[in-house]
Order: sequence, then structure tokens, then C-alpha cells
Amino acid sequence: MANSAPSGANSWNAGVIREFRANGGRVGGALADATIILLHQIGARSGIERITPVGCFPQGDGRFAIIASNGGSPRHPDWYYNLKAHPRITIELGTETFTVVAEEVDDDARAELLSKAIAERPEIAGFQARVTRKIPILMLTRQD
Repeated sequence: MANSAPSGANSWNAGVIREFRANGGRVGGALADATIILLHQIGARSGIERITPVGCFPQGDGRFAIIASNGGSPRHPDWYYNLKAHPRITIELGTETFTVVAEEVDDDARAELLSKAIAERPEIAGFQARVTRKIPILMLTRQD
């Protein structure tokens, strides 16, 4: 009989999602100091809803920057492609759930946001250093 438990990143994500929901949007470990959101997105090819925990950088005006670093992987994360295909999504932040629209920022905004993100989370600098791709930044804008 096949094991239906998620493996790899899916298993890690499932654990973060459980912890996030059990603790009002807070998680521990390496993510304890980060602002985490849960992205409810639709698969670009599959059309299946996915939920992914992602670190974000609140802008204080109903907007949230997210960085598609994929941990310094050579490929963009799947959620990036999903948001490009279906930019109107739902996110969970703390105990709130609301709709946002995702839009990739231009190069000038990207440079400014990346600088601020690195000041807050220095490990992000290492992600860009490990890859030849330009790591995209998307802005999520609250819709309600």
C-alpha cells in the first residue's frame, strides 16, 4: 500500500501550515522572526488549488512584497508561475484571510525592495548570489 504522506518540500510545507494555523499565524524555528503568509493559489497548468507558506515583507499600506527566491534554487518556485497565471488569490496572514492581487514589480522597485528585504533577512543576499536568474519580487495588494 502506498504511503499517502507528503514528502520533501510538501511535507515541510504541510508542517508549517499546521503550525501557522495552530498558533494564529506564528511559526517557530528558522522562520520565527519572519512574517509568514499562506498563499492560496491555483496551479497554472493543473487548475488545482495549492496552499504554500511564504515569507513576506509588509509595506504598511495593504501591500505585501514576496520574493520568488525558491531558497536560491536555479528555478523560480511553482507559486510564482501560479500567481503569474492567476494573480487574484487569497492569503492568510495571522488569523485573517483576504483577497490580494499579485503583480511583479519593475526593476527600480525590485532593487529598493530587495535592499530592504536583505536588511531584514540577510540570508536573502545569498540566494541571489547562488543563481544566474534574476529573482522576481511580486507585490500583493489587498483588495478589500
